[in-house]
Amino acid sequence: MSESTPGGLEAGSAQNTDADSGRLSHVDEKGQVRMVDVSAKDDTDRTAIAEGWIFMHPDTLDLIVEGKAAKGDVLACARVAGVMGCKQTSTLIPMCHPLNLTKSKVELEPVTAGEREDGRVGIHATVTTGVTGKTGIEMEALTGVSVALLTVYDMCKAVDRGMEICDIRLLRKEGGKTGLWTRD
Repeated sequence: MSESTPGGLEAGSAQNTDADSGRLSHVDEKGQVRMVDVSAKDDTDRTAIAEGWIFMHPDTLDLIVEGKAAKGDVLACARVAGVMGCKQTSTLIPMCHPLNLTKSKVELEPVTAGEREDGRVGIHATVTTGVTGKTGIEMEALTGVSVALLTVYDMCKAVDRGMEICDIRLLRKEGGKTGLWTRD
């Protein structure tokens, strides 16, 4: 296992110089929010992977897995919604640059009783995004996970309003000035 810094950076990976200096890149010297100017940056291949969970009653998971949800194929719809979420990130997050994604893969895996130490059941979402561009793709991966899980909630809320979306987080990002970052 590699050593980690307080921000979850793997030892030896590049750190964000704005974070190191205590300066937020989306705030100018006058404290005004702004979109970062990336025009001088080189295009590089960038990827990001994010994950999240939606926990639910076991009977709800059975409806999803057996294809018996009233609104249709929950996982297929959530996969498409996740891809659409990735593509629409810049319209939802004000300071995100519009990106021409080269990859958006949404994986949704049922988690049944006994697979987790805490005994919870539900769906585990993983989204992988890619772009060749001047700025990162992390927000697109995180948005894709969020939208996919919200779609599961929407399609099943009639039978289980107690579903819980949890632990949406970045697992890995590659490319650009800061290079590789992985969560331990």
